Amino acid sequence: MTGGVVNIGYVELVGASLLMLVAGIVSWRMGLGQSRRIAVSTVRAFLQLLAMGLLLGYLFKYQTWWLVCLVLLGMCVAATQIATGRTNKVVRGLWADVFLSITVSSMVIAFIVVEGIIHADPWYNAMQLVPISGMILGNTLAAAAVATDRLFASMDSRANEIYMMVALGATPREAAFPSIKAAVGAGMTPLLAQLSAAGIVQIPGMMSGQILAGADPVIAAKYQIVVLLMISAATTLSVVIICFLAYKKRFSVEGYYLSPALRDDAGGAA
Repeated sequence: MTGGVVNIGYVELVGASLLMLVAGIVSWRMGLGQSRRIAVSTVRAFLQLLAMGLLLGYLFKYQTWWLVCLVLLGMCVAATQIATGRTNKVVRGLWADVFLSITVSSMVIAFIVVEGIIHADPWYNAMQLVPISGMILGNTLAAAAVATDRLFASMDSRANEIYMMVALGATPREAAFPSIKAAVGAGMTPLLAQLSAAGIVQIPGMMSGQILAGADPVIAAKYQIVVLLMISAATTLSVVIICFLAYKKRFSVEGYYLSPALRDDAGGAA
């Protein structure tokens, strides 16, 4: 036991990795071609999480405001890289837009929660700020990736309609707005499903972790409510920002919708 938490040994941890054989066997039997990716992702998760545990142990002990901010910046950069890598269509300049949307939405909401609800002391207390920021970033990057992919897919499917609207005098924003609306909705859908299932179908991660650590279930539920609400706010903000920035990549400086032959795309599928 460590602070009320049962310590999992490394032997048991390696044994738990055998659970990924389920995904590996399915990939092999169905010919999905994902076996190598499953293995690599599992090893990465091991190494990254253990490295994060060591880093946080050092950070909690020797924290300074600039070191905490440096760690948060690194997390934002990594989240942006993962989000842009998961989109099906790669567009030049999209990395900066995704970084802005993820960083602004996540950090603003994280600081509001840490300062206004948890009342961390000092404000850069890594024990509160880093885990909360990590939870928000993990959700905003997924939502940004889904929304970006949906945005460009919708705009491409509406290409003739957009051409006509621009020719009739519509601004790029007016022509793209139906696609922006669809993309924002798609980005918010997983979160709404999670909110609906919380407490009935599933006991979410924050609440489960605190209960396993011996916390009062009601207190754990309060923390989980805060987590779900902060993720909801950050995800919505991130999706809206990225959609209203990214749609411009499909238009020229003069406001014309670019055909596939004229686009300055960085490549095909990510």
